[in-house]
Amino acid sequence: MLKFKHIIAVSIINITLGNSLVLADDLNTIPSNPQTSIATAPIVIPNPPTISADAYILIDVNSGKIIAEKNSTKKLPPASLTKMMTLYVVSNSLNKNQIKLDDQVRVSEDAWRTGGSRMFIKVGDLVPVEDLLKGIIVQSGNDACVALAEHVGSSESSFSDMMNEQAARLGMQDSHFSESTGLPDPNNYTTARDLAILGSALIKDFPQYYHWYKQKWFTFNGIRQPNRNRLLWRDEYVDGIKTGHTNEAGFCLVSSAIKDNMRLLAVVMHAPSDAARADDSQRLINYGFRFYETHKLYDAGQQISTATVYKGKQKTLSIGMIKEQYITIPTGQFKKIKLISKIPQNLVAPIHRGDKIGDFVVQLDQKDLQTQPIFALEDVEQAGLFGRVKDSIKLAIVNFIKA
Repeated sequence: MLKFKHIIAVSIINITLGNSLVLADDLNTIPSNPQTSIATAPIVIPNPPTISADAYILIDVNSGKIIAEKNSTKKLPPASLTKMMTLYVVSNSLNKNQIKLDDQVRVSEDAWRTGGSRMFIKVGDLVPVEDLLKGIIVQSGNDACVALAEHVGSSESSFSDMMNEQAARLGMQDSHFSESTGLPDPNNYTTARDLAILGSALIKDFPQYYHWYKQKWFTFNGIRQPNRNRLLWRDEYVDGIKTGHTNEAGFCLVSSAIKDNMRLLAVVMHAPSDAARADDSQRLINYGFRFYETHKLYDAGQQISTATVYKGKQKTLSIGMIKEQYITIPTGQFKKIKLISKIPQNLVAPIHRGDKIGDFVVQLDQKDLQTQPIFALEDVEQAGLFGRVKDSIKLAIVNFIKA
């Protein structure tokens, strides 16, 4: 974890690096030691690997950094990647206690008749929600999708409305879902970038269910079927998420892997074959792990500084981040990053917890890598009349000196 001091206004934060304290302003100094010079020289990152798929994206899940992409906002049919949103809506209903894992879902004739990949549920059977979820994740069962859509949304039409509501809430701006399975439909489309948003949300929002996405086999009604994600079988770091295929969509795969606390997610759409989607995804994941690294900068709610407050019942304010913050950078460059906080000098009460106070900028080689808002971590109530008058005089003096 980084340690630093803070200076109000546009301030430079000092970073503790190993046994020495390096001032951000000193990072532009050319060291006289040739060995140090080589170690701190800018690293050369090769171009991303050649990918056969029409569209792809590779991101770090924790930082949100886009490491590589091609045609990532092109609208394409998602095939069974649609089921990721089906799973998100169902998981959300579980989280809100609207349904339970042991709920018994009665299989309708519509669910039973659904074509394509199936988990082979039968009309009139009562099937637990948990089994239906595994049937979607592992077996890509279209029949399971319809059964759950009817259970959660009362009808598949109503369920698709729930899918689109969640897509909008997550910021999936170029997606529309018309049904729960991903069977061909011109009104069912998404993008690689939107699927990266959705995949990240599945991992972050519902960690208690995510272990099912690495399950290699699932047996139902005496029929044992494998997970179609080849990477689960050949890469120990891969633990999800979903495959898809139709003639219109080609071969698609959303895969995620975690190594040394760095979680990557790759989306590959419209690849020419099953083998190609797996190979493309593997190349992207290997590229990300080899040439990039992710570091946690601070925890959610961690105080990173204090600021002086005028006209308040208290004179200082704790400032920090509401959410955990990570940074993804080229491998070996962490000691070169510069952290800059930009906070106004004249903060005036009242201030409420969660109010944006300023900005926090991460720089590498004098280029901004990331800018995040800094928030108030506590409330500061307004002082009484005497305190406000006193501080008004102070502020007038300060402003006069600055002028």
